Amino acid sequence: MDIRVDGLTKIFTKARTPPFVALDDVDLACGGGEIVALVGPSGCGKTTLLNVIAGLTEPTSGHVTVDGVAVTGPGPERGVIFQQYALFPWMTVRENVEFGLRLRGVRRSQLRGVVDHYLELVGLGDFPDTLPKELSGGMKQRCAIARAYAVQPVVMLMDEPFGALDAMTRVTLQEQLLDTWGQERTTIMFITHDVDEAVYLARRVVVMASNPGRITKIIDVDLPYPRTQETRLSEAFVASRATVWREVWRPMVGGEAL
Repeated sequence: MDIRVDGLTKIFTKARTPPFVALDDVDLACGGGEIVALVGPSGCGKTTLLNVIAGLTEPTSGHVTVDGVAVTGPGPERGVIFQQYALFPWMTVRENVEFGLRLRGVRRSQLRGVVDHYLELVGLGDFPDTLPKELSGGMKQRCAIARAYAVQPVVMLMDEPFGALDAMTRVTLQEQLLDTWGQERTTIMFITHDVDEAVYLARRVVVMASNPGRITKIIDVDLPYPRTQETRLSEAFVASRATVWREVWRPMVGGEAL
């Protein structure tokens, strides 16, 4: 299912302070089954853009459609995963994953099979009765991913989901995400500050700049899927990473070539 952003502007206003232009006339298209990464400095509007697509924030002007339908609020076809795990601490792993399914009225007789499938998919098949406080950070995020996937969204919106994790756990979850995506083929929009992560995961990298928040470049990543650790060592990966770095840093050095 595709995402289209047309002429999107978001201005935040507060009493006694100048208006803040978080997004200025942003256009973006994300094809069905595609992974697109958003990168750029803090304050460039990445999270605001994701929140508008999720239906959590209303635009000042412009509009967003998912598969041709205008976004006017949150919807079950769009799963959202944040950096904070947002798990219910009093619920087990299984109960957390079941939560969205119960809200959608899935029959009790069907719950176990669906939940077991997604727990296995993210590597938590042996931990269904574990409470979040007993999980590592990486396991908590896997649970959040399983919960989002269980309701079978056609679009997954991810706001730095691995940003708080250590390097090795982060790499492991990148691999896990690609494995899951390879089976589900969900359209994914992924925010990250990590250029390596963006290049490794995405087919296209959207570079944004601030003051006002805008898209400065969209870069195709010419690396075939499935991607492996060998991909990270390839000349093509190094070249793509360098291209993205130059575009991220260009606004910070006054537009000079790097």
